[in-house]
Amino acid sequence: MLISIGQEISAIFYDAFVAKFDFWLVFGIVAQLFFGARFIVQWIVSERAGKSVIPFAFWFFSMGGGLMTLVYGIVKREPVIIVGQGLSTIIYVRNIMLIFKERKAAQASDAART
Repeated sequence: MLISIGQEISAIFYDAFVAKFDFWLVFGIVAQLFFGARFIVQWIVSERAGKSVIPFAFWFFSMGGGLMTLVYGIVKREPVIIVGQGLSTIIYVRNIMLIFKERKAAQASDAART
């Protein structure tokens, strides 16, 4: 039974990563790695600060990886990915807009003090 399960898992991985190998598979994997990098960045920045911090790079990787995954979902016609990443990308863009707004207000405040 264990050998049978191992063979099934092997067949699944072969089918997913070897038999279906093409540009879009590589693109999708790079998209997921880019998207996953946001957690590594957030973890490192938080560890350095000694508290939970969400740096701008987190939103950059979220938007970049999310958009790449959305493109992958559209090309592969995957409705779950399209809906999930389509809606998430709106949140990432809005957070980036809020960060720019906050930075602009801080610069205006600094300029008014001098």
